[in-house]
Amino acid sequence: MDRIDSIAARIRDLRVSRHFGRVAAIRAGLVEVGGLNHIASVGDRVALLDGVLSGEIIALDPKHALVLPEGPTDGLSIGTRAELLFRPLIAPCDSWIGRIVDPLGRPLDGRPLRRGAQERRYRSPPPPAASRRRLGARLDTGLAVFDTLLPIVRGQRIGLFAGSGVGKSTLLSALARGVTADVVVIAMVGERGRELREFVETTLGPEGMARAVVVAATSDQSPLMRRRCAWAAMAVAEHFRDEGRHVLFLADSITRFAEAHREIALASGEAPSYRGFPPSTSQMIMALAERSGPGPEGAGDITAIFSVLVAGSDMEEPVADILRGVLDGHVVLDRAIAERGRFPAVDVLRSVSRSLPHAATAAENALIGRARSALGLYAESELMIKAGLYAPGSDPRLDEAVRIQPALDGFVALQSPEAGHSFRLLEDALANRARPAGRPG
Repeated sequence: MDRIDSIAARIRDLRVSRHFGRVAAIRAGLVEVGGLNHIASVGDRVALLDGVLSGEIIALDPKHALVLPEGPTDGLSIGTRAELLFRPLIAPCDSWIGRIVDPLGRPLDGRPLRRGAQERRYRSPPPPAASRRRLGARLDTGLAVFDTLLPIVRGQRIGLFAGSGVGKSTLLSALARGVTADVVVIAMVGERGRELREFVETTLGPEGMARAVVVAATSDQSPLMRRRCAWAAMAVAEHFRDEGRHVLFLADSITRFAEAHREIALASGEAPSYRGFPPSTSQMIMALAERSGPGPEGAGDITAIFSVLVAGSDMEEPVADILRGVLDGHVVLDRAIAERGRFPAVDVLRSVSRSLPHAATAAENALIGRARSALGLYAESELMIKAGLYAPGSDPRLDEAVRIQPALDGFVALQSPEAGHSFRLLEDALANRARPAGRPG
C-alpha cells in the first residue's frame, strides 16, 4: 500500500503545462525575471540554468518577479530561461523515521526516500486555539534536573538559551534520547557541515536516530534553505501529530532561523527596524512556535524545545526576547557553570518551567521550593563565601545552604536516574545524604 501511495504522489507531481520566463536583470544577488509575474506568487520556486540553479520569488511588481537564488549566480546571463516550479510541498511518511532529509524533502543519506500520500504546506496555520487541549502529563527525560526542578510536560514549549560551546547540542541530544515520545523531529538550521554526521552518529547515536527524523540545512546553504528547514521540520512534526502521535520537536537554532529570515526580508526591501531585524521577524518566530504544543481532540501533541544562541548571555537580545514571550518555560545554560565542568550547565535560578505547580504534587513542589531557596541563598553569598568573609554560625539558613550545595550541584548534573525516583534523589540531596543510583553528567 505504501508503494502505491508513493507512486500516486509521483503522478501528482507531473505537470500538464510548464511556464517559462526570461532573466531581465541581475543585481546585488537578486534576479529579475520577466514573463512570470502574472501567474507566479510570492514563495514560488523558479529553476534557472536548466535546473542547475533554483531560487524563490520574494517580491513581485507589474513587470518582473524578484527572485532570490539558492546558490551562486555564476553563468547566469540576461535572457536565460527561467521555469516556474510553483510553491513546493512536503510529503512525509513513516519511512522518513531514521532518515536525514533536506528542507525540500530530499534524502541526504544517499538512500532512496519515498514520498507520503498526503502533501503538506510548509507554513500551515496552528490548530484553532479554542479546540486545543491543555498541557498533558509530566514526561520522563533521563535528566534529574528536568524530572524535578524544571519539569517538561506533554505539549509544552520551552526555550534553551545558551552561548556557543556550553553543551547545548549535547543537551539536545540527551533530551532526544531520553524524553518519552513516539517520534523525534530535529531541525538543524545552519549547522556546520562536518557536525551533521557527528551529531547523528555520535551525539544522537543509533538509539536516538531509531525514532528520529533529521531535517538539515548547513551553514553554507542559502538563507532560503535555512529558513525553510525549520518550516519543513515543523510540517513533518505536524504530520505525525495529526496521526495521533506524541512528537518531540527540537530546533537548533531559532537564532539562525531568524538570521536567515532577516537576509531574505532585507533583500525584498523590508527595513531593519528592530535592532537590525525587520518587523516581520516577530511574527515569523511566533507563528512557528504556535504550530507546536497540544493538538486538538483526536490528534497528538508536539512537545517543542527551541534553542536560542545568546551572545554574552544577553537574554534581552531580539530573538531571545521574542521567543521567550510565547514559551511555556525557558532554560538558561551558563558558561561559568560549564567552565567549572558541570554538565548540563543549567542555571536553575534563571530557568523556569511554567508547567509548575500543576506538574508536581504538593510534596514535590515543597521539595522544589526548598531546593531553589537553598540555591538562591548560596548564589547571593557565593563571592563572600569564596573570599573567606563568611563566618559559619551567623545565619543558620545560609549554613544549611552551604552544607548541601555540593549535593545539590551534583544532583543537577545527574543523568539516567532510576525511573520515578528523581524526587527521592532530590530529597537525599537536600538532606545531604549519599546519592543512590544514577550517574553524573
